[in-house]
Amino acid sequence: MDPWYGVSEQQLHAAFDEARAAAPCVLFIDELDALAYSRRKSQGSAGRALVDQLLQELDAIGSDNAGMLVLAATNAPWDVDDALKRPGRFDRVVFVPPPDDVARKLILQLVLSERPVGPIDHGRVAKQALLFSGADLHGAVERAVDAVIDETLEAGRDVLIGQDHLERAIAAARPTTVDWLRTARNYVEFANDGGRYDDVRNYLASKETKSVMK
Repeated sequence: MDPWYGVSEQQLHAAFDEARAAAPCVLFIDELDALAYSRRKSQGSAGRALVDQLLQELDAIGSDNAGMLVLAATNAPWDVDDALKRPGRFDRVVFVPPPDDVARKLILQLVLSERPVGPIDHGRVAKQALLFSGADLHGAVERAVDAVIDETLEAGRDVLIGQDHLERAIAAARPTTVDWLRTARNYVEFANDGGRYDDVRNYLASKETKSVMK
């Protein structure tokens, strides 16, 4: 993104050209809504040219996209310009939900793998961390470490991270995914044209999700 007129479009074209030169390749665009915010919702015209440029690049107007797989991620699919979601562009949408029990257990094992830990039932902790993202779990471990440091200073000896430290940290935290899921629920209820958000709706209807969001 560049404040000068036309430079952002040139840089976007250059990025696609670099990917074409490296084909076969995967071109991944993170935070797609920032690059291709809905022109229907936009208050100004500054972003329209950039959306138009991205559409041209995806349609390979004057270029060849053979051997390129273009992927994108966004936390706000409802803010992405509708033209980007048409066939041949980003027409296959995959919902990535918060990690389940098995994934949370593995994340905890990874985060704790190089920490001084005592006996820990990772599976039990994971079940208590409903809707926790990977970042939420990492934050809970950091809070548990802070508590262990305090105990170590008070006791004058090394204290290992234990089950109780993690469970207290989890109980004191709130999963950051809840706010997003509540926003998504509004779009599922009122803007689910063509069943685009059916997988989100099914996830929201699950017993686990309801227990946290009630």
